[in-house]
Amino acid sequence: MQPVARGDAAPETIPVPPPADPAPDITALLRKAEDEAAELKDAWLRARADVDNVRRQSANDVARAHKYAIERFAEDVLPVRDALESALAAGNAAPEALRAGVELTLKQLDVALEKARIVEIDPVGQKFDPHRHQAMSMIESDQPANTVVQVLQKGYLLIDRVLRPAMVAIAKDREDDA
Repeated sequence: MQPVARGDAAPETIPVPPPADPAPDITALLRKAEDEAAELKDAWLRARADVDNVRRQSANDVARAHKYAIERFAEDVLPVRDALESALAAGNAAPEALRAGVELTLKQLDVALEKARIVEIDPVGQKFDPHRHQAMSMIESDQPANTVVQVLQKGYLLIDRVLRPAMVAIAKDREDDA
């Protein structure tokens, strides 16, 4: 027997099937990924369009609300105008009747203002507040200094915002006649 040289032996080989063509699998995966990307892009574009539509609709709603916000108030004030026109048309009405009509008209106006949440500023006896009051004069008074002692023109608030400050006279310390 002859010794077998190590390098002379034929290596054992395991049969390996020839590699399958990977291109069809990759192409199919690529198509699938592209289809998914297209679907996602389409869904995103639709969602973006929906958001844009909601944003536009909201802006239109706000614009309409601003444009017609005074509508209810105007509806409440129109009867006041009607009453004033009727009073003017009466011409030769007795002063008592005219006064009664004006008082009723003022009540209608007060109701309209109340519905609109417009309230009168009644500052007599309060400390002067430059945000709500406009000092027109100072009067010597027994009241503490900077206290509102007289209202020269009424002021009004819309909820908590000043529409018109009250024009007031405020107290100043009495000067001694020494």
